Amino acid sequence: MSKQVRVRFAPSPTGPLHIGGVRTALFNYLFAKKNGGTFYLRIEDTDQNRFVPGAESYIMEALEWLGIAPDETIGKNEKFGPYRQSERKHLYKDYADQLIKSGWAYYAFDTAEALDELRKTDEEQGKTFIYNHTIREKLDTSLALSTEETANRIEKGDHYVIRFKTPVDETLHLKDIIRGDVKFETSLLDDKVLFKSDGMPTYHLANIVDDHLMETSHVIRGEEWLPSMPLHVLLYRAFGWDAPEFAHLPLILKPVGNGKLSKRDGDKLGFPVFPLEWKTAEGISSGYRENGFFPEAVINFLALLGWNDGTEQELFSLSELVEKFDLNRVHKAGAKFDPEKNKWFNHHYLMQQKDVDLAKAFTPILASKNIDTSKVDVVKIVSLVKERANFVTEFWEMSDFFFEAPTDYDAKAKKNWKEETPLLMQQLISVLENIEDFTSMNIETIVKEWMTTNEIGMGKVMQPFRLSLVGALKGPHLFDIVEVIGKNETVVRIEKAIENI
Repeated sequence: MSKQVRVRFAPSPTGPLHIGGVRTALFNYLFAKKNGGTFYLRIEDTDQNRFVPGAESYIMEALEWLGIAPDETIGKNEKFGPYRQSERKHLYKDYADQLIKSGWAYYAFDTAEALDELRKTDEEQGKTFIYNHTIREKLDTSLALSTEETANRIEKGDHYVIRFKTPVDETLHLKDIIRGDVKFETSLLDDKVLFKSDGMPTYHLANIVDDHLMETSHVIRGEEWLPSMPLHVLLYRAFGWDAPEFAHLPLILKPVGNGKLSKRDGDKLGFPVFPLEWKTAEGISSGYRENGFFPEAVINFLALLGWNDGTEQELFSLSELVEKFDLNRVHKAGAKFDPEKNKWFNHHYLMQQKDVDLAKAFTPILASKNIDTSKVDVVKIVSLVKERANFVTEFWEMSDFFFEAPTDYDAKAKKNWKEETPLLMQQLISVLENIEDFTSMNIETIVKEWMTTNEIGMGKVMQPFRLSLVGALKGPHLFDIVEVIGKNETVVRIEKAIENI
């Protein structure tokens, strides 16, 4: 790649970071690292009316948790700072004025009421109102006023905006890395507002100026920004700057049917759409972290939403993704979100964790249940149940019988408790009490030898035995359970079952 790669993730702090935004950040990160470049984070907070306190720190924390922290951002390697647009406010007016002087922009003094009336008139005639070359010289703009009149109105304090003067009758043939050649007719574009008289730029002006000043080489963003591409390319032309390369990522679609994935889909189907939990006065929106997902799992499944390396491989570490990532292998079509497949990814990363680390993660859950962990081998228990779990949060349901004797017994399982069962269980107690080496393998060998010698069917003993210890026909290898809870507890539970079933 001929030029130094510099890419950015530039969210607005208007609330929690949607998982689609995380995917955009990830693809920018992967592209930067693959090409030895820089990934930076810029906060685009020019729209102060939509600013939400806490959103900026949330974005930073989410990227840190996921392991894709920016190389440059607020307070970190501020080579092209500030990285918060509201702190760059002083820059944009000069650039807006530059466009006015070069004839690429004009002042518009139209009131909101006047524009609403024009929209209403067009709607009544079955037309769509568009503010462009067809009407701009007929409206209350500097294009219809003299230079003196325009200056007087500005000096007088009349409300105005600066609009881009879109060229007429030009076909733009633009290149998108993902979508190939895309074509736009300038006559169908509207004259976007670039700057407001309150001194704040709109997204379009600030975005272009900042991308240029921060030496952005590639703009990798969601496809919802594709309609803005012609304006942005024209702005680069108007300033006499080289435009970056563009790549518009496909949408992340709902699990069922078409349409962009939304928080409502997550609420309805019971899965998060935010990386971290988000709290408001209205309630709490769950996050992947709080739902027990490993950041590596989130990165892995997001990477495969719209991209693959051309093989059947599904499991990638972050370093493998960096090595294999290629924007040319990003799909144009939307990628359907699969919550169940995401659990599969998390199971894989759970199985990669050390048992001692999983035990540490499980310990707070046990503490909330008032379990004294000093009397049990939590690491051993975790090793026995993790195979069936997708999340650490599922460990308790899968292992509660290790810590607490059952207080009731599964109704269906009790059908395995026959008339002769109490006598067999008493005999089993005698066998267990005489075992000195109380390890899983040895217990199993001796108990099975007893059953074989006495011609006792496996089902007559094993199912009631498990029911006595667990309260249901579930759990890991029976003799592993016996070893963990110990001889005394095993006997006590069997005696309790004889008495209560």
